[in-house]
Amino acid sequence: MRQVSPESPGIFDFIMDLYHACDGKWDTLVAECNITSEELASFIEYAAMFLCNLGNFYGEGDQKLVPDVTAKALRKIADISPKTKAGLDKIIDPLLAVPPFSLGYPSKNAQSGYYLSDEPITQDEIAKVSEVMNKKSIGPENTRVRKVIKDGKPVLQLLQASAQTGPLKNGHEELADGMFLVRGDHSEELAKVCSALEKAKEYAGNDKQSQFLTHYIECFRTGSLEAFQESQKVWVTDVSARVENILGFIEPYRDPAGIRSEWEAMIGIADADEIKKLKSFVDSSATFIRQLPWAVNGVNDGKGPFEKSLFEAPDFTSVYALAVCGSIVFEAANLPNYEHIRETCGSKNVVLANRLSVNNNPNLPCYWVDASELNFFKSTTHIVRFLTTAIHELIGHGTGKLLSETSPGAYNFDKQNPPISPLNGEVVTSHYLAGQTWGSVFGRLAGTVEEFRAILMSEYFMDNKDLLGIFGYTENSNITAKDLLYATYLNIGVDGLQALEHYNFQDQAWGQVHHQAHFSILKHLLQDGDGIISIAHDLAQQSLTVHVDQSKIHSHGKPSLGRYLSKLHIWRCTADVSACRKFYEPLCAVDGVYEEWRKIVVSKPNMRWKFVQPNTFVRGKNVEVKAYEESDEGIIQSWVERDI
Repeated sequence: MRQVSPESPGIFDFIMDLYHACDGKWDTLVAECNITSEELASFIEYAAMFLCNLGNFYGEGDQKLVPDVTAKALRKIADISPKTKAGLDKIIDPLLAVPPFSLGYPSKNAQSGYYLSDEPITQDEIAKVSEVMNKKSIGPENTRVRKVIKDGKPVLQLLQASAQTGPLKNGHEELADGMFLVRGDHSEELAKVCSALEKAKEYAGNDKQSQFLTHYIECFRTGSLEAFQESQKVWVTDVSARVENILGFIEPYRDPAGIRSEWEAMIGIADADEIKKLKSFVDSSATFIRQLPWAVNGVNDGKGPFEKSLFEAPDFTSVYALAVCGSIVFEAANLPNYEHIRETCGSKNVVLANRLSVNNNPNLPCYWVDASELNFFKSTTHIVRFLTTAIHELIGHGTGKLLSETSPGAYNFDKQNPPISPLNGEVVTSHYLAGQTWGSVFGRLAGTVEEFRAILMSEYFMDNKDLLGIFGYTENSNITAKDLLYATYLNIGVDGLQALEHYNFQDQAWGQVHHQAHFSILKHLLQDGDGIISIAHDLAQQSLTVHVDQSKIHSHGKPSLGRYLSKLHIWRCTADVSACRKFYEPLCAVDGVYEEWRKIVVSKPNMRWKFVQPNTFVRGKNVEVKAYEESDEGIIQSWVERDI
């Protein structure tokens, strides 16, 4: 939580202490603290939302989460015990303060749990730390940066997550003049994690599980990212695991610099029936890759020069998540995020079936679809979401060859006869130099462009009858393949509009890469799709309605998606960040009519998900799973009984 904001751990403790102070009997606080039932309900709603986001900024969009309760009412509630009173005193100012409005580089409007300082820390200083880290071969994923003043001079501290504290054995604590490595960030929590993982090793299902658990422990104990990479090399080979896990500093979405990763953990139980369908998809994946816009017949087995010679179909599993720890409960993941491991050892796709299933809810509001199509939209959206997620993870994240100088003078492509770019019909002129990676070259663009490419690919393939047939959707099924194709374009419009809710107008920045991608795809189709999608804007009614011209899906929609997809893919493969930025960033800009649309969207905010999760308890030789009431109170109780 301290990766989100400095005050988040204190807010968590305050909520836990309040629960214990009233013994979970929240209603007693009305009389005992002299507050109204409305004030109590508002606080409980805030507490549950905070726990579901594990911080006081929303996991989706990164806007600040502020309770709809006055400081006076909060102080009355906190008076229930000396401990809660003292706890509130520590957090009440940052808890209620606005600005900051969102997460981002520290400024008057934004803050970041990755960049800490009493005095402003600049982007130049952050870049300076990154430069030194690159020279010292220190990975950024499990680090934060803190600026302090010592003897009147600024000192930059690189905080590295580890259970161990103190300097390294070799004593290399000073990285550069005025810059130091400080180990032991999150040390108390990581020590508990290591202890739990040691116990988990006793129940490992095979040697591979025991190995990656050992590497996990080494990473979290010492801070070694090399150990974490070793864990991932073993983890990807533990295929068809009955119990699946994701653990570590995984995704860099919330770091404004796009390199420092958020702690995530997931435990899930495999869904055997759904895995059978996914395996059929995996087995057919090479066939679909040959149908991508850059495929060349007769070259590289029909896949073309911008794909790996051998597509190693990854493990693809569907699980019922038992517990997820993170700022969001994600729908799916394709890991690891290390390209060299993906190319040499493979990757895994994990779909959270019970998370995806909540999209099938006819009571969810949708403001952007015409009333005549609303029932159709609601009955098909969860299917579209599942199918596009499967394509997104397997083909979207699984494809692409980065043309690289793998070592000085050695290349993974014919340097003397470079491949022809499908974008201009000329030989490519750029590639990754020795030591460069996708992330180091594209920087902040890397995360959003990669997600964008995967989302585009999933939508591009939704007209493929063979692919949809694997999952039982044909022209003879109850919901037909044609229905799902039309629903896909409706979803492109709806997702693109809804994404505007997550645009930070004050900082002119996107809070989440997936929302940025959805908006950019809609904007591209509006500009390039020749009327495939249009948005009816009723100024008087303050309404926006998505319209799809079904007659143009094949003739205009798919070619337009293919053009955008090809550009991003080829630029990614050839390290052409300049061309990518020049084309991509204007399509992410929210200006003109899009700003007018944004104002309407934020006036009708989408429902924020709150998930109550079970706990497990060991009773003798048995494990008991305890579910909780689906309510704000149930969410709070589940976290209290997790006893962390």
